[in-house]
Amino acid sequence: MKLKPLSDRVILKMLEAEETTKGGIILTSAAKEKPEIAEVVAVGPGGMVDGKEVVMTVKVGDKVVTSKYSGTQVKLDGEELTIVRQGDILAIVE
Repeated sequence: MKLKPLSDRVILKMLEAEETTKGGIILTSAAKEKPEIAEVVAVGPGGMVDGKEVVMTVKVGDKVVTSKYSGTQVKLDGEELTIVRQGDILAIVE
């Protein structure tokens, strides 16, 4: 099965949280923070959203930073994905 985002929606795959700290301490799964950096898996076509023209600025493969609690989580073929509006993306990581 495949997801195709509509209008200004973007599908993200969250990247794994760090397993060790910069000092080399190994973290348990409970101590890991929720990742806020994700990879763009699919991008909607943009167009008219709430009466305004939306041009999509992210593309598949971009790494982005999102709001901590934004989006809707879905599980598809055993893979956890997040669907967000392009406006919920704070920055592109270069």
